Amino acid sequence: MINAGDTSWILISSALVMLMTAPGLAFFYGGLVRRKNVLSTMMQSFFALCLISVQWVLFGYSLSFGPDIGHFIGSLGWFGMKGVGGAPNADYAGTIPHILFAFFQMMFAIITPGLITGAFAERMKFAAYAAFILIWTTIVYDPICHWVWGVGGWLRNLGALDFAGGTVVHISSGISALICCVYLGKRKGYGKAPMPPHNLPLTILGAALLWFGWFGFNGGSALAANELACSAMISTNTGAAMAALTWMFLEWKFIGKPTVLGGATGAVAGLVAITPASGFVSIPSSLLIGLAAGLVCYFAVSVIKLKLGYDDSLDAFGVHGIGGIVGALLTGFFAEKLINPAGNNGLFFGNPSLVGVQALGVAVTIAYSAIMTFIILKVVDMVIGVRVNQEEEVSGLDITQHEESAYTLLD
Repeated sequence: MINAGDTSWILISSALVMLMTAPGLAFFYGGLVRRKNVLSTMMQSFFALCLISVQWVLFGYSLSFGPDIGHFIGSLGWFGMKGVGGAPNADYAGTIPHILFAFFQMMFAIITPGLITGAFAERMKFAAYAAFILIWTTIVYDPICHWVWGVGGWLRNLGALDFAGGTVVHISSGISALICCVYLGKRKGYGKAPMPPHNLPLTILGAALLWFGWFGFNGGSALAANELACSAMISTNTGAAMAALTWMFLEWKFIGKPTVLGGATGAVAGLVAITPASGFVSIPSSLLIGLAAGLVCYFAVSVIKLKLGYDDSLDAFGVHGIGGIVGALLTGFFAEKLINPAGNNGLFFGNPSLVGVQALGVAVTIAYSAIMTFIILKVVDMVIGVRVNQEEEVSGLDITQHEESAYTLLD
């Protein structure tokens, strides 16, 4: 039966997750780029909201959650939301309308390709971006979503745990982001000319909106207004806070001062890492996951990226890819059936096999995302060309791709 309280909570959670993309991610990424690229960067998040909304209702939801085909993908039986109505679906959410579950999951599908944009900021053609995210969502996100969350999905059948998208959202987008930034190459002048964020207040505003929206992302994944949603929300807040503190204290030690950007980035890293675990772990465990996320993601961004020399413009891989891996693996250590009877115990609670299942999920997601992203980029590059030319890059994508300017100075 439909439960009014559960339905109200998932309606609110859906809106919160939508807030994460536009304005949250748009502000966060928009503030980090140079002034000449702020509109084009924000447009990428806004456009993802529009395009993937349509893709999802036409066939994305059916591919992700529809009747299983070979444990790999859903069928097109729910094409155009056929049969997805106001009655509950016992396989996914027995106390809310089926159409609401589909709407909630739509918001996850929207933000995932938006996260990738941080890796190739300031250098991809808008037409190529549009084609890329449509194809990527269809042949990367939708199958992985079905593997992990769809009834019959092979990783779900193995017992892999991903409460709100560590594997489905963050590892898939983070690994794809790395492939994108390597394929497109470095921005002109990268490593030689300064490229500081043009507006850090926008970035901290975006980070705060992401944090706020994340309560819907993780708390809403309980799919009910219950004690599990409460536990997921406080775990989310705890993991984010601990990772932000860890990042700032590391900056204090190594560069002498904690930075606003470091605090914001650390918070997002903590939010990423706690996402797969939030509905399976205790509050003390969320502290440890936040600590690990702050440490590992800090060194991935400040040491590994510099040593390897790839231009992950806004650290999409260093935060989402690495943070997602940390969270997914640590779920295998800290998960407790006492927190969520629908899950499983991890290594520290007597079940070491869960670590292997989680590691398999991570490895397969990395391999599939990397290979398919490279193929998609090659195809789009052959048909459209993925990178703007040197003159357009120097002029800025706001003008060359959209014929607009974020800041107009009048005499």
